[in-house]
Amino acid sequence: MVELAEIMTAEVFTVAPETPVADTARSMMKGRFGSAVVMQGRMLVGIFTERDVLRAAASGVDLTRSPVSRWMTSDPETAGPDLDVEQAAEVMLGRGFRHLPVVEENALIGIVSLRDLLSVRVRRRGS
Repeated sequence: MVELAEIMTAEVFTVAPETPVADTARSMMKGRFGSAVVMQGRMLVGIFTERDVLRAAASGVDLTRSPVSRWMTSDPETAGPDLDVEQAAEVMLGRGFRHLPVVEENALIGIVSLRDLLSVRVRRRGS
């Protein structure tokens, strides 16, 4: 059994709710991040993904002024570090999202993507 703690990315890209979409998208491109976890202080309040960037861009609003809080998924699904990779994949595929913040005692400690979970599966088959 592989747990999320073993595969998660501990360095999570975070932004404040008032951060403009354009700035966030630029940082996501530069850092090659598929999402930004939206934090209000130490509290996780949302997640802003590549899909959200597309929705915002398609709306025609000024992305240099529009905050990520307008486009993010509020109160996103999270998982504990001890969740099994297979269970995480079921949750993500079942609910239709590709990024899952990992929290412990209400503190953000990492993030996993569907790509991370797929990589574990591919490695298992190769073993």
